[in-house]
Amino acid sequence: MSDAADMILDAWRAKRVLAPLGSAAPRTEAEGYAVQRRVAEAQGAIPPAGFKIGATTRQMQEILGLGGPAAGFVPASSINADGLSVAYVDFLNAGVECEVAVRLGRDMPARPTTREAAAEAVAEVFAAIEIVEKRYGDLGQLGTPTLIADQVFHASGVLGAPVADWRALDLGAARGELRVDGQVRGSGFGRDLLGHPLEALAWLAGSGAAREFGGLKAGQVVWLGSVTPPIWLDGPCAVEVEFDLLGRVTLRFT
Repeated sequence: MSDAADMILDAWRAKRVLAPLGSAAPRTEAEGYAVQRRVAEAQGAIPPAGFKIGATTRQMQEILGLGGPAAGFVPASSINADGLSVAYVDFLNAGVECEVAVRLGRDMPARPTTREAAAEAVAEVFAAIEIVEKRYGDLGQLGTPTLIADQVFHASGVLGAPVADWRALDLGAARGELRVDGQVRGSGFGRDLLGHPLEALAWLAGSGAAREFGGLKAGQVVWLGSVTPPIWLDGPCAVEVEFDLLGRVTLRFT
């Protein structure tokens, strides 16, 4: 497992595409999460500041060739406030996603749970942007366990303002739109995330990521998934995500 983690970290530091890991590659999703933990340890991200969930829509599962969602840890450097400005050249083939995110108000043990129990653990809800990187070649050759080990495209993130009285809202009906330089590039609904955004949080609690990292902890932020496919960027630009029920969040690549 340490060899695989070292290869992932070397590619990350050099900002180069991650090649298949050969004999060092994790063979199962469980091994992928074990390698991911080693990557987190090397980055000083234990416990993580949060998690991201990828492929919570059927469309993304088909694009990535996955049978279900996959999760990655989030370091503290990924938790940024609305209006973040970053250098485009600091990322490898940067993209953005239109996300719903939550901050936990209480711990969630690593075990299967219900949407209702997941909702009780949530303190805050946000419109959010996830910054992702296209740092893979042929995903079929790379393999799902290695994709998991490498945090499932995650690079960074931005959070909008917490939503007032979010429990009174139908999060499944929330419509999100992603714009780049004012042009609409994608849209979708909260219900596209496993039927409801908090179904995604319930899935995470029972996932291999939760088991490997000792459950979910109060204060952690979870990006629950994108209601659009990743939008890959060509260069510096302004990015805006807006949900009719959750508000707006912005990001600028310079």
